[in-house]
Amino acid sequence: MGPEEMSHFTPSQFSDLLAAGDVASLVFSPADLDESLFQKMVEPLIKLAQEMGIASIIADYSRIAGRVKADGLQLGQDLAALKDAIDKLSPGMMVGAANVKTRHNALNIGELQPDYLMFGKPDGDIRPEPHPKNLALGQWWSEMVEIPCIVMGGSDIESIVDVAKSGAEFVALRAAIFAPTPDSNEHSTAPDRVRHANQLLNDHAPRFETIED
Repeated sequence: MGPEEMSHFTPSQFSDLLAAGDVASLVFSPADLDESLFQKMVEPLIKLAQEMGIASIIADYSRIAGRVKADGLQLGQDLAALKDAIDKLSPGMMVGAANVKTRHNALNIGELQPDYLMFGKPDGDIRPEPHPKNLALGQWWSEMVEIPCIVMGGSDIESIVDVAKSGAEFVALRAAIFAPTPDSNEHSTAPDRVRHANQLLNDHAPRFETIED
């Protein structure tokens, strides 16, 4: 979730969203938001999520992750930054790597033993379908390595099925949950889409869970 998505929810609406189905965790991304404003915005949402048993992960800002007692920190592909975070924060806090683009990078990151890898950019769901390269990386990784991986889905909620079939342990959704849709749409609200996503996973890959960005 970025600042734009976060600003659309009252605490009550946010609780309704999280109660709509199985959500493994939430990744809160600062985008271009000022650090102090981001912390002020994200802190009450993290508290609500954790009260409901949903892990909350902060992207990029390790200091904020510590201040708000987040469950995890998500960084990019920088090996030095990842090693430093893992050395300092694990096992008390999860550390994951996002936007992993190649097998070579994935294997180098895997040697550091992060808690997860994510194939795809958190804001990379610009097409209805998942990026084929991310699907291929997710399938390859899940067949070879025990460290869980996440694959970024597309902007269409049905894209969750393609990710499930890749064998990746988790699917990340952003626009498919939060993008505005016409009221006439069968799944016009974010809670409706969480319920639909869970139903798709139950139908096609029962062992999968959803994760929103």
